[in-house]
Amino acid sequence: MQEQIDREAVAVTLKTSKLTAKGLATVLAALVRKIQKEHQKAQTPHGKQSVKKLMNHNVPTNTIPIDGDKGLFEKVARKWNVDYAFHKTGKNKYLLLFKSGQADAITAAFSEYSNIVVRRARDRRPPVMEEMRRAAEQAEREQTTRPERRREREVVRE
Repeated sequence: MQEQIDREAVAVTLKTSKLTAKGLATVLAALVRKIQKEHQKAQTPHGKQSVKKLMNHNVPTNTIPIDGDKGLFEKVARKWNVDYAFHKTGKNKYLLLFKSGQADAITAAFSEYSNIVVRRARDRRPPVMEEMRRAAEQAEREQTTRPERRREREVVRE
């Protein structure tokens, strides 16, 4: 009887050690996959990047011309989490390069950017200094035109 209990104890111990080795192998495999995934993530940059880095992703790209403030578009693009790059074509003129697979996100980001640009253009007020300069010019013009009218009236009466 004692022999049978000893055999069963040894069998249970062997099964447990095998199970632990299998469990350890599974955990290590999962850890290796996670490390590889993080390494791959580090290799492919996201968000704003240079044109060269964007082209090195080995995916097809599209372009959109942008005139004006690229910084405003960058804020919107970060919100939509897209990969993009700018190529300057002239003064305040840029070519936006982006991954073709992210066309929907770029379309949404670009429409939001367009709405912001239109709203800013519509609501734009002249600077305070410019308003003061215009008011001073208008006051100066009124002062110079009033005395001339009085002289003309005096001349007409004589």
